[in-house]
Amino acid sequence: MGNIFRLFFGLGILLLWSCDHGSVYSGYQSVNDSWGKGQSVDFTFQSPDTLKAYNMFINLRNDNDYPFSNLFLIVKLNFPDGRIIADTLQYEMAKPDGEWLGSGFTDLKENKLWYKENVVFPVSGTYTVGIEHAMRKVGEEQGIADLKGITDVGLEIEKVNKE
Repeated sequence: MGNIFRLFFGLGILLLWSCDHGSVYSGYQSVNDSWGKGQSVDFTFQSPDTLKAYNMFINLRNDNDYPFSNLFLIVKLNFPDGRIIADTLQYEMAKPDGEWLGSGFTDLKENKLWYKENVVFPVSGTYTVGIEHAMRKVGEEQGIADLKGITDVGLEIEKVNKE
């Protein structure tokens, strides 16, 4: 019995070690029952090394209540010196046949979406990334007030692997 425990413990440690992709920041926030129009999900972090490059990802969890096959986001990167870079991004959330993209064996799917590649944080200090949804129905000017089906929004920053 002790050998089986050690085997599973060792496999667990190996799995955790192999999942580390050089992450320097990772965080999630729940948006509860719906994600409100204009509701920014903000992530604040200290600048990592100001000379090295990093990849940034937006992590999303969605369930079967999400009514669309894509997702539009407005993402703002706020620098310590007051500069802001704003991007409007579109992500595919489902295949044409309606099958959800992302990982997970249940109704909850997790998506790791590219945000920025090879980013250098040139200014030391506190950065903030704000993420808002920009969804609206075709032919309607007003955005969706309460977006259902997105359960959690996350941000991840990883070291660029220069092998």
